[in-house]
Amino acid sequence: MSITHLLYLHGFRSSPQSTKASKLATWVQQHRPDITWWCPQLPPSPREAIELVLQRVLAWPAANMAVIGSSLGGFYAGVVANRVGCRAVLLNPAVDPARDLATHIGQTKAWQSDESFFFRPEFIDELRSLAPSAPQGAAPCLAIIAKGDEVLDWREMRAHCASCRVELLEGGDHALSDFDAHLSDIVAFLGLE
Repeated sequence: MSITHLLYLHGFRSSPQSTKASKLATWVQQHRPDITWWCPQLPPSPREAIELVLQRVLAWPAANMAVIGSSLGGFYAGVVANRVGCRAVLLNPAVDPARDLATHIGQTKAWQSDESFFFRPEFIDELRSLAPSAPQGAAPCLAIIAKGDEVLDWREMRAHCASCRVELLEGGDHALSDFDAHLSDIVAFLGLE
């Protein structure tokens, strides 16, 4: 099946202006303008984020859609793939964001703007209620995991993504600063050529 709808989910404190989201949006615009592209600004509440995304994508054709997510967005992408049954690409996906973000409760700023938001204690329970997040269905999944990720443990990510095709990168970083080198693999995996 060919992809007609593509969703990108950014990570914690990130936005649709992130480097990876911007590069993917540009690629889609230049090479596949026929695809419906959506990269929403996700609210801080995990429950609200998933509700926002599902309200829109449940109207999309599951067999012709794919979701790409980075870090916390990778966790969310697993949730979406499980609920919808679509293909997924997980970029250094968060495995246990309830655990990892418990130390981030309070006022914080987004990376790509001066906007601040409050990460509330109840958001930790909302994250727990969404697990498990690794795609469990029959739809294909690709996980790109950097051993050099300075935020998340690559061994934990690899174990979590056991049902996915895993590209384990030597070195690298959490942001996948060498994202351009992986774009062709993502495009090929999703059959977007």
